[in-house]
Amino acid sequence: MQRVQMELGKIVHQQHVPFDDVFFPTTSAVSLVSLLKDGSSAEIGLIGNEGMVGTSLLMGGGDAACQAVVQSAGEAYRLNVDFLKSEFERTPEVLHLLLRYVQSLMIQTAQTAICNRHHSVDQQLCRWLLLTLDRVSTNTVSMTQGLIAQMLGVRREGVALAAGKLQEAGLIQYGRGVITVLDRPGIEARSCECYATVRDETDRLVPMPVRPLRASVPADA
Repeated sequence: MQRVQMELGKIVHQQHVPFDDVFFPTTSAVSLVSLLKDGSSAEIGLIGNEGMVGTSLLMGGGDAACQAVVQSAGEAYRLNVDFLKSEFERTPEVLHLLLRYVQSLMIQTAQTAICNRHHSVDQQLCRWLLLTLDRVSTNTVSMTQGLIAQMLGVRREGVALAAGKLQEAGLIQYGRGVITVLDRPGIEARSCECYATVRDETDRLVPMPVRPLRASVPADA
C-alpha cells in the first residue's frame, strides 16, 4: 500500500472506465457521483475512513460504476487491484470485511435516494454535513454552495437558504467556501432520520470507530 495525497476535486475513478487501483481514505473523503448525459449529476455515496473506493471490484465488475471525486482533501492508501485480488485468496477475512462494507455503502446509497425524494433541502444539507464529518478528522468542510448543490442534486439557491438558516441558528460558520460546524448535536437534531439509519448500519457492519467529533465546537475554536 502506498500513502498518497488526495487533492480536492481530483477524479480518482471515471464512470464506466476500468481502474487499476483502489483507495482507502484516511483523512480524505471521496464522493461517488452519478453522471447523466445532459451533464447533470448527483452524489449517491460518500466514502471516508470507514471504506474503500473501488467496491465494484468486489462484485466482479471491471469498471467504475460511477465517478469518484475527492470531496475533502487529505490522505489515502492506494493499492493495486491485482494485489488486492491475490489478498482475497490468501486471507478470506479481508474479502468478508470489505463485503460487509459494500453492504453498508448500499444502505447509504438507498437512503440517499429516499432522502433526496422525501426530505427538505435543509434536512438533506444536515445529513450531508454529518456524513462528511463522520469520514474526516476535522470539523470543517471545504465546499462551495454550488458544489454542494451539485452533490445534492438541488438548486444553488436552496443550499444558500439552508446554509443561511444554520448559520443564523449558530450551528455553523460559513465563508469563502469553508463550512465550520460549531454545534454538531444541533445539526443532528435538524437532520432527518436518514443520517441515523446510515450511521447505525455503518457501525453495525464495519467494526471500526468513526465520527471522531461528536461534541460541540466553541465558536472561537
